[in-house]
Amino acid sequence: MSETVNDSTLAGHAGKGDGITELRRQEALLKTGALQNAILNSANFSSIATDEKGVIQIFNVGAERMLGYTAAEVMNKITPADISDPQEVIARSEALSVELGTPIAPGFEALVFKASRGIEDIYELTYIRKDGSRFPAVVSVTALRDAQNAIIGYLLIGTDNTARKQVEAERQHLLEVQEETNKQLQQTNVTLQVSEERLAVTLNSIGDAVIATDASARVTLLNPLAERLTGWTQAQASGRLVDDIFNIINKETRRASAIPVMDTLAHGTIQGLANHTVLIARDGSECDIADSCAPIRDRDGVVIGAVLVFRDVTGEYAVQQALRDQQFYTRSLIESNIDALVMTDPSGIITDVNQQMEALTGFTRDELIGTPFKNYFTDPERAEAGIKRVLSEKKITDYELTASHKIDGETVVSYNAATFFNADGKLQGVFAAARDVTERKRLDQVLQDKNAELESARFVAEKASRAKSDFLSSMSHELRTPLNAILGFAQLLEAGSPPPTAAQTVRLHQIIKAGWYLLELINEILDLAVIESGQLSLSREAVSLIDVMRECQAMIEPQAQQRGIHIDFLPFDHTWFANADRTRVKQVLINLLSNAIKYNRKLGTVKVACTASMPDRLRISIKDSGEGLSVEKMAQLFQPFNRLGQETGGEEGTGIGLVVTKRLVELMGGTIGVESTVGVGSEFWIELVVDVAPQLAAGSAMPAELEPQANGNAALRTLLYVEDNPANLMLVEQIIESHTRVRMLSARDGTLGVALARAHLPDVILMDINLPGINGIEALKTLRADPATAHIPVIALSANAMPGDVAKGLATGFFRYLTKPIKIDEFMKALDSALEHEETAPGRADRSGPRDD
Repeated sequence: MSETVNDSTLAGHAGKGDGITELRRQEALLKTGALQNAILNSANFSSIATDEKGVIQIFNVGAERMLGYTAAEVMNKITPADISDPQEVIARSEALSVELGTPIAPGFEALVFKASRGIEDIYELTYIRKDGSRFPAVVSVTALRDAQNAIIGYLLIGTDNTARKQVEAERQHLLEVQEETNKQLQQTNVTLQVSEERLAVTLNSIGDAVIATDASARVTLLNPLAERLTGWTQAQASGRLVDDIFNIINKETRRASAIPVMDTLAHGTIQGLANHTVLIARDGSECDIADSCAPIRDRDGVVIGAVLVFRDVTGEYAVQQALRDQQFYTRSLIESNIDALVMTDPSGIITDVNQQMEALTGFTRDELIGTPFKNYFTDPERAEAGIKRVLSEKKITDYELTASHKIDGETVVSYNAATFFNADGKLQGVFAAARDVTERKRLDQVLQDKNAELESARFVAEKASRAKSDFLSSMSHELRTPLNAILGFAQLLEAGSPPPTAAQTVRLHQIIKAGWYLLELINEILDLAVIESGQLSLSREAVSLIDVMRECQAMIEPQAQQRGIHIDFLPFDHTWFANADRTRVKQVLINLLSNAIKYNRKLGTVKVACTASMPDRLRISIKDSGEGLSVEKMAQLFQPFNRLGQETGGEEGTGIGLVVTKRLVELMGGTIGVESTVGVGSEFWIELVVDVAPQLAAGSAMPAELEPQANGNAALRTLLYVEDNPANLMLVEQIIESHTRVRMLSARDGTLGVALARAHLPDVILMDINLPGINGIEALKTLRADPATAHIPVIALSANAMPGDVAKGLATGFFRYLTKPIKIDEFMKALDSALEHEETAPGRADRSGPRDD
């Protein structure tokens, strides 16, 4: 009996225990179902569940809103493939067939094939609404399985990408829908396991972070994205107060912000965060977020928890800020423009202006916008015609109109306008820029008047030029007559009987040579008239190529070093002389070297070489490592003003340098050519006629005499002759041979002359005027500025024999001004006078520095 009672009692206790367990299971199921309902039927994304064959079984309110169908219209009737773009479905099936190596038929199978194999699948697809309109969606597909892991259907969660710009409004709507769908989800008769699986799939698939709490604001769930943003895992956060997990501050004040969970739990209402809210993760990292919170209710409508839905909007804020910055920058450009800028719609109504347009018309921006463009010009019909012309021709340039200011009168402007379009290529209107051309028109008239004056002046100048040519021709005749006698009698003396002595022969030879030189000089004077008429005559003589090249090297090396270009001057034979104009040869080489540097690549090289290309020809080649020239460009190389596409480059030029170079080389009897390879470089070369070496004056190599030389004769005086003509050097040296107390030093240019003067402190300096480098006048100024050389008398010896040249030279400070050809008596008197002056010069005994006596 007792045993029976005990069994009955135990049975009663057992039954009561089972009831409590079942009740708890039901409560858990309801809570899970409520949370599932709050998410699955979100209006922010579509949830479509199918059976294993793809026929729609669940079509949530989000799907209804996005696609325009009611659940009744699609459930048990169609598959998701029927509301998708068929071409994209076909393309997906083809791509998957290639990717997975198995044929996949177009249709529903293509949408769920990966999910059916247990592969996570999220893809983009175009959904077609009931009204035929389309929208892009991001679709997440998950296979639904029973307890035995068999597929019982598929869950397709889609998000409308076009709606993301209104995320805040949609989040609000999402939470409102969550309340409305709680009762619907409670009616779902599914097992707790299936509900949990679906919930997990949903939370893992949506693009937002989700945190769920119970009624005490303790965390019950974090989806993976919430874990990543907060830095807390589900295991770490579960059971903790949401304040510990969801740490937010105001971005501007950096003060803690209130979490909306407590208000949602207390009032059962949807709450949202203010803008500029920052989430601080567990590791201290930060991100801007948008957030909303909705209540979780049981079947009786009792609030049993809250769900936080939030997302990282840092990138969106950055884009918005960049857009605002770009708008500000664009506006700044418009307002800073010196032209009056106007935008109109296609009908000619003003939509925007800048401050210059306000100043042009006297109306404010607000007054101008919305009014016809034509209203602000003296000829409205022409202004309107301009807008129409832009619309038909896409643009106009230099379209003149007269703008009318409401107070200050009229302004002539030149309009340049073009049509503009939006990102979709739709015409938006006309953009026009007006520039005040009143001053330009005045200057045009002034220019026309000046042109007329210049034309008149040109006529007068041409008349004067013709008169000058006539004068030069007449002067040529007057000079040639006595010169003919000089050359004739000099040659008779040279060939006479008895023959002249050796010294006389040398002197006669110099007279004849100087005579012929004078004849050439006369011809050069006549060439001046020819040059002005477009012709040129050159002075051809034996030119030492090594000397010319050394001068070119000295001139061009600084330019090369400045640009990082290495120039390699290969050895020149000192016996190579060319029959050419020395000045023009130097001009040609400097031009080619300069081009090789200017059009070279950075840290490039230039190689200069000279070879005997033929028995009577010498070739100088200049090879660079630049970009090279194509065949087409080489064909245009020697065309005047053609820079071969370098007009917009960083190197200055006129495009005539090579043309002048070519003509100069050809006038000297030479040829010019080029070989080039694109990407490798170019090699320019000139060939000149070979000449024999001339007889140079003794002692012409002066640099070795920079050091003073001891002399035992205390009475010996020193003459320094600065002259670049070897014949003149030799002539003066022979003249002073009869002056037993004087020895001569020589310098070939002004710079060396100054150096020798400072080193030797000569008693007298004989100075040519036209010298390489600094001329004789500049050299004199340098000597006068140096206390050590200021007292030395300097005699000018120059071919500049005009009275004005002599007066200018004496005013500059020369002791005497002698002209060429040299008159020996005059020269010797000037030399003796200078030596006597130097003997009695004040301070002579006090001067310091090296001496030769």
